Amino acid sequence: MDRRKFLSLSVVAAAVLPASLSAIDFRATKPDTWTAHTVADAIKALYGDIKPEEKGVKVKAPKVASNGGAIPVNVSSDISAKTVALFQDANPEAAVAVWEVQEGGIVDFGTKIKMKKSGTITAIVEGTDGKFYVGTVTLEVALGGCEG
Repeated sequence: MDRRKFLSLSVVAAAVLPASLSAIDFRATKPDTWTAHTVADAIKALYGDIKPEEKGVKVKAPKVASNGGAIPVNVSSDISAKTVALFQDANPEAAVAVWEVQEGGIVDFGTKIKMKKSGTITAIVEGTDGKFYVGTVTLEVALGGCEG
């Protein structure tokens, strides 16, 4: 490896390391979120009693998922956010993921999730303004993803 490539990789690593070290461990700080069986209970365990506004959050997923074992989901928003949380109502535990958004970060997260049956995917965005915003999408699952 030449010296310039090594130095450029070192600069990237130095920039990324502080962000990864300051991340919140939501599983350790909010354990009840991950054992909640309904979306409402999981949201309450993570954020408390909130009344999210139904605007500004886009959740994209296929209308019909041929395989519930790998459903692509994208959450995006133009809202300046602190966190983004993803939930679903088809599996025994409702919480899927929580992302911390760095100051000035862009909310555009994509992941694949498992759903054993048809249901609704919900995303909550915690804004830097102290408000909460919600987006949902409902989809049909042709073949369950949690049976094997």
